[in-house]
This record gives sequence, structure tokens and C-alpha cells, in this order.
Amino acid sequence: MVNTNRVALDRLDVELLGILTRDARVGVVELASKLGVARNTVQSRLRRMEAEGLLHGYRLDVDLEQAGASVLAFMAVELVQGRQRHVIREMSALPEVLEINTTTGREDLLVRLATESHASLQELIERLLSISGVTRATTSLALSNPLPYRVQPLLEKITEGAGWGRSTPPPRPE
Repeated sequence: MVNTNRVALDRLDVELLGILTRDARVGVVELASKLGVARNTVQSRLRRMEAEGLLHGYRLDVDLEQAGASVLAFMAVELVQGRQRHVIREMSALPEVLEINTTTGREDLLVRLATESHASLQELIERLLSISGVTRATTSLALSNPLPYRVQPLLEKITEGAGWGRSTPPPRPE
């Protein structure tokens, strides 16, 4: 099903999001300067994207390895039908569970986990497998992250040919 409530973005919006993705602490005045637009333009675009549900806040990028959680794993989980909400609720209560995605295919959930050691991962896996409704799981260790989560290239592709704002020409390359 196609989402008919899609937020209309142009290249200026995408450039604004790109700068904030690299550094969410950039102030409105600096954003306006980098983009070559008025401060009010930046503020109104941010407000619009927040109000339309495109932006859900500004997050830090925490290096879990530096924080002591050096083991990252992904667990694909098969469930008993009708137990998804219960399993998600139980998993969500565990601090080592970073993210849960529902999926299609053989597995029902893809769960991102982080622990301090392989021993603590093994304990976590045993705990997750004991949740009522979990029938089977496969765990894979992440060895490295050669391409961290990103959205900028996709947003640029989506807005190809969308123009740069209503009346402001794009900034000239330096």
C-alpha cells in the first residue's frame, strides 16, 4: 500500500537534514548561513517537518564499544502465532535489547542486541529463548559496521529534481 500522507521534501529540506544528521547540535543561525537562506526559513522548515511527523527528535550517536558494550548481535526470532505483543513487551524490558523490528519470512522479529561480553550475550540469548512464545532463534554476531545507518543518500534520491525551496536558488559551490 502506498503512503499517501508523504511529507513533501525538496532539496533544501534534504540539505538541512544532512547537516543535522552530521551534527544535530548545529544552531539555526549556522544552518541558515551554511544553506544560504534566512534563519526564519530554517526554523519554519524544521517546525513543519516536526509537525508533519518526519522528524522525531534529535539523537546522540553513542559509541557502545566505548561505553563498555562491545558485543553487538542480531537475533532472528520465530514466534508462536498470537504471542508477538507479549514477546515484544518482555524483550523491551531488557536493557541489552536495542531495537526490535517485525519482519516477513520465516522469522517474525529481528532484534538488535548489545552486551559487555560473549558470556553475557550467551546469558541474554538463554533469557530471550525462555520467553513464552519464542519458538526458535538464530543469533549472528556483528564483526564490524562498514556502513552505519544512514538516510541522506535515500533522501537525495527521493528529491531528485524537486528544486531548492520555493524561490531561493541553491548555494554556489565553494
